Amino acid sequence: MGGSRGQDPRDEWTALAGLGEIFDDFRDRSDALLEAGPPPSETPDNRPVPMIIDTDCGGDPDDAVALVVAGLRVPELRLVVTGDEVSGERARFVRYLLDLVGRTDVRVVAGPDLGNRRLWFVDGVTPAEVPAQGTDVVGAVAEVCAEVAGLVRWVGLGPLTNLSAVQDARPELIARLQVTQMGGAIAYRDPSRAEHNFRMDPGAAIRMLPLLQRWDPAYVVSDVTFNPATEITAASPLYKRWAEPNAPTWAQVLKLHTDRWLERYPGSMQHDAMTLAAALQWPGIRFSGERVVLDDLARMSRSDDGLEIEMAVRVDYQAFMAWLDAALAW
Repeated sequence: MGGSRGQDPRDEWTALAGLGEIFDDFRDRSDALLEAGPPPSETPDNRPVPMIIDTDCGGDPDDAVALVVAGLRVPELRLVVTGDEVSGERARFVRYLLDLVGRTDVRVVAGPDLGNRRLWFVDGVTPAEVPAQGTDVVGAVAEVCAEVAGLVRWVGLGPLTNLSAVQDARPELIARLQVTQMGGAIAYRDPSRAEHNFRMDPGAAIRMLPLLQRWDPAYVVSDVTFNPATEITAASPLYKRWAEPNAPTWAQVLKLHTDRWLERYPGSMQHDAMTLAAALQWPGIRFSGERVVLDDLARMSRSDDGLEIEMAVRVDYQAFMAWLDAALAW
């Protein structure tokens, strides 16, 4: 694994770059690191750490829930980029939600359209006057990184397509991102498939897992998020609050979104809100170093010869739902 979270990334850069002087096999990697230059030291304590959210909002409502929480409770939120786009409609829906919670300051950028249409549940919800959003993901990420000398939080709630695009165009920016990614599963409920976020763009997951490793990302895997204790249904206190006559418009939108989801599924487990909580260093999620490999479908399994990643292994579910309830209060 890339080291412990909070360690100065320059220390690891120095060690990795120096390997090329000792071992020929590391020379290409070392030269690339030297060319990009060292990552910044940790952000000074008196500077806020900007946050970027990468989401496929508009499918499972847990993305929308996480986005509303971030909009309401994370003043450092600077940018939301969308993945697995639906002709730019995910980005328009994100813009609408952010405006409803008063976050007109947060930029929204539409990422690539992967051609998937099955998980789209908010057709017609976004008012027609909400404009199409820009599409320069890499440029927007670079602007956020330019705001500070230190790290930027990246909260991955969708496929890793946008991270892969940043790697292609501006690889030096990857070293600036403290990545917390929802995705992967050791024991996925359908063994024939990879976990959803990895499955939507398996090539990006397979590529980015080893490339991100040196910068110590954290993975909030489906093994811990897929738990009935986090499920919002029509009987849940949160859902009932969204149905109250005095509910703000954003809560009414969450209810409508959830209603459409419930026509097909029994409930919405809060994978993405849990990932946001992890990125915010909420203490009720325990992580452990685990060695894993991905197969050619991006299915994850343990292997003594695999990459060591920091993976969520335990959650205080009751405390998490209490945290979520408080975060969505009005």
